[in-house]
Amino acid sequence: MDTTHRIRAHFADSAELKLAAVDVMAPLIARAAGLMTDCLLADGKILACGNGGSASDAQHFAAEMVGRFERERPELPALSLATDTSILTAVANDYDFSQIFAKQVRALGRSGDVLLALSTSGNSANVALAIDAAHEREMRIVALTGKGGGRIGELLTGVDVHLCVPHSVTARIQEVHLLTIHCLCDAIDTNLLGEES
Repeated sequence: MDTTHRIRAHFADSAELKLAAVDVMAPLIARAAGLMTDCLLADGKILACGNGGSASDAQHFAAEMVGRFERERPELPALSLATDTSILTAVANDYDFSQIFAKQVRALGRSGDVLLALSTSGNSANVALAIDAAHEREMRIVALTGKGGGRIGELLTGVDVHLCVPHSVTARIQEVHLLTIHCLCDAIDTNLLGEES
């Protein structure tokens, strides 16, 4: 198989998964966007966390909220917990790597806030502990996972929203996570600002 053929296969696989997942995920994404909008309207904030590519997605989401997505609007309070190297390395060194997000959630999270928890496997220990900490703070969770949801899927309650990509390949899950983040940003903007004219 030549390189061009492999690239075409990646495009096709990604497109097929997105179309196959839309019926299951669209209502849940809308519910998650509603939960986030309600949080923001109540003067709450959204904390986001994940590892590796999911850390980048957490940063991406926070940047779209604080800056803008596609429309001009006031800044929205969102923060990636994966960006402060001093906190991350201090907590990992002094306690344990599994605590890097949970300690930040306990420090910054308040009742009514939302935790956006990203883990392609659903089994990231530090994300799972962040969910536990968020529940302690009476926060709600929007979890983006794949591969059946793993441990994270088991931690969620009825007031949380689980956006589980129905696939087992990490790259495909991450591609749907990025699309989901864009859908969340667009839906939040529409909820706050109305439809574009």
